[in-house]
Amino acid sequence: MSPTSEPPPLNEAGRLAQDLIDLGYNRSQVAGMIGRNASIITQIFTKGGGKGKAYIGALQEVLRAVRGGERDLEFLTEIAQQHITDRRTRTGQKARVRGKNIIGTLGRSSTGTAGHQAIQSGASHLADVVHETAKAHGRIAITVRMKADQFTMAAGSREDSPGLRRGVVPRSDGTEERKYGSQTVGRRGERIIGFDASEWSRRVAQHRGDVTAAVKAWLVETDRAVEDADIRWLQIRGWVPNPPTTRGRRR
Repeated sequence: MSPTSEPPPLNEAGRLAQDLIDLGYNRSQVAGMIGRNASIITQIFTKGGGKGKAYIGALQEVLRAVRGGERDLEFLTEIAQQHITDRRTRTGQKARVRGKNIIGTLGRSSTGTAGHQAIQSGASHLADVVHETAKAHGRIAITVRMKADQFTMAAGSREDSPGLRRGVVPRSDGTEERKYGSQTVGRRGERIIGFDASEWSRRVAQHRGDVTAAVKAWLVETDRAVEDADIRWLQIRGWVPNPPTTRGRRR
């Protein structure tokens, strides 16, 4: 590129990185979120093309969290690392990517996470996951972290979350994570997968996009939490389930 030529137009990764910079983060901070140094941001800005493609999903989720009120660098880094598509296992194999930003495809999911800062402002960025999943006629699952004594049901109770006795994670700070909407088995043996995203889309809309308030209201309505419960961490996962497979009978 000659000294007088203009830099290439920003690609998707560059646009996302620039949005984060416009929101107050510097290049080193943005690069640190995806586990790289500032030179990667410079390369994305100057080389264009497909540079940084592996980080698009991570940057999308970080930007969504920041716009929802999250500012903590450590937490944003944690979110980013869950969505980097070129991670490898210790054996060198490609690691499974959680929460890829695809909803309208069978079997693919999108995940949004909110820490305490974003939760205080309603975790509105999680509303995108709920509404997008509803449009695709999908299902959602919810993971909530609160102080253990703010849950009204015993840890692992089948009334709290049927079939998920291993879905409770006690923590050293006195909080617990409980999962709702993951795969369970109904009374007739049928598989019940997740909550209807359309119903939750309406709930979130009723609370004007405040996902924290919608989830808390549901916990209280269903006698799962005390009225003054304080949600510390929240995750929404949306997906479009694969259709059930049928096996033909041998004649």
